[in-house]
Amino acid sequence: MPQIAVTIDGKTYRMACADGEEEHLLGLGAGLDARVSQLRGSFGEIGDLRLMVMAALMVADELDEARARLAAAEDEIAELSRREAQAATGVRAGDARLTEHLLGVSEIVERIAAKLETGRP
Repeated sequence: MPQIAVTIDGKTYRMACADGEEEHLLGLGAGLDARVSQLRGSFGEIGDLRLMVMAALMVADELDEARARLAAAEDEIAELSRREAQAATGVRAGDARLTEHLLGVSEIVERIAAKLETGRP
């Protein structure tokens, strides 16, 4: 299991990760470091723990918003799928009615053609 060093707010933390996840974890650490630096710039020296909690809350808020957007998108996809199924059912019903009408018209044309061939009205 690989070990990496993540630096957040000037402090280095050694961590283990799964094979191939090194770059991803380093990127996450860099993102958290940027948030902590931004908070430190905004609030000054308010304590390491408090900065970390504030940064974690910011990340949790973004995650919550992303989950809400995902749920809304999934609901929209389900609604569109339902509408598509209804439309397809309507099209099939319309096709069946059209076929029925065309068969009726075909029968009438055949009767007219038969009358013309026999010369009977």
